[in-house]
Amino acid sequence: MEDTKITTRKSLIIASLIFGMLFGAGNLIFPIHLGQLAGSHWLTASSGFLISGVLIPLMALLAISITRSNGIYDLARPNGHYYALIFLILIHATLGPLFATPRTATVPYEIGIASHLSSGANTIGLLIYSAIFFLLVYYFSSREAKITTLIGKILNPLFLLMLFIIFMLTFISPLGTTGTIAPTAAYAQDAFSNGFLQGYNTMDGLAALAFGITVISSIKALGIKRQRDVSLATAKSGMIGIAGVAIIYLCLIWLGATSLHHFKIADNGGTTLAQIAHYYLGTAGDAILATLATITCLTTAMGLVVAFSQDFHRRFPRISYKTFLRFNCGLSFLFANLGLNQIITWSTPFLMFLYPLAITLIILGITSPLFNNDAIVYKITTAFTLIPAFFDMANALPAPLSNLAAIKAMLAFANQYFPFFKLGFGWLSFGIIGMILGLIIHFAKASHSAALAGEN
Repeated sequence: MEDTKITTRKSLIIASLIFGMLFGAGNLIFPIHLGQLAGSHWLTASSGFLISGVLIPLMALLAISITRSNGIYDLARPNGHYYALIFLILIHATLGPLFATPRTATVPYEIGIASHLSSGANTIGLLIYSAIFFLLVYYFSSREAKITTLIGKILNPLFLLMLFIIFMLTFISPLGTTGTIAPTAAYAQDAFSNGFLQGYNTMDGLAALAFGITVISSIKALGIKRQRDVSLATAKSGMIGIAGVAIIYLCLIWLGATSLHHFKIADNGGTTLAQIAHYYLGTAGDAILATLATITCLTTAMGLVVAFSQDFHRRFPRISYKTFLRFNCGLSFLFANLGLNQIITWSTPFLMFLYPLAITLIILGITSPLFNNDAIVYKITTAFTLIPAFFDMANALPAPLSNLAAIKAMLAFANQYFPFFKLGFGWLSFGIIGMILGLIIHFAKASHSAALAGEN
């Protein structure tokens, strides 16, 4: 007889897997940068950041479990085959070789090594570092069956120990207080909404959709088979794992806010983290931080490339899992050598487009039992979200694209007619209206069908 009990031990194993996969490159640099930008408003900004960076990823895991999906494609399938396939490709391109996976190599390099080399030497330095990094990612990820053990039992404890050392020192001897630090202009009035949008940069909401099936498969591998038990285990383990991420986020945001007593606002949180580590530990701090960043980003990269290869092998079975793995690692290596700033700059418009579609899809997945997973609700909600999401993407384009006359005309129109567009939520009211209309049509159809059945 199978052991289907959701024991504490099993919950902790899965929670550790979730934590290790979620916490990576952006989770180090964006919270600490948010703290610098928010200053005394760091708690308000944190609440928005935690919703998009913590709550939405947990909801994504629940959506995968509730709908019994085998990945992004299945979750988006009610919108049609082609939409689901395009959405799958866009998500994995963003999480894979275009942005998130290359970032897992550039972040630890920037915050642990780049400051010790000249600008000329950094080109070769990044090339060598990223080559070794992705060779390790490929080696470990090609042993797919061992990913739970590797991430959950070996790398996570080592990472947590290193991070604890840095936090302990900053709490014993703080850099300063947060109450006297003035927020930047954007965070003086709209700290919550800007904090929410900063959470997009972690890409955890998209990542949870991508490797949700890995979590579900790991739960089932522990002997938990019934769908209800799988969903409960997902919720319980997810809350434990993501709570750990949330605590670290708060510490990093606070650390960023207090750092302004000694350091100026940096271009990214990686620079600030390096400055703080050096302030407390000198050269030893640099070494600890470089190791810390490499380990945490290695775990995330493994989760991303495994999910990418699993999903694409499932969609295109003629191409092997390892072929997709080699493709992703190779292309990620090439894009990593463009540098961290370029990756962040060009990822923002993609995230402003994809996140609204992902959020509505997650909400639809969780609530799908209420409307029997009726495709009409999915299609109408998505259609209403899609158009303003394009405008949100245009609003985040970097120069010179943002200076094009057509883009300026689009933005002028959206600013006038789209509620909340200036806050970065042009899609929100449209998505809500679309879902309401979809539900009205669903229940009207159900009522009509019931009436016809009664007549017969």
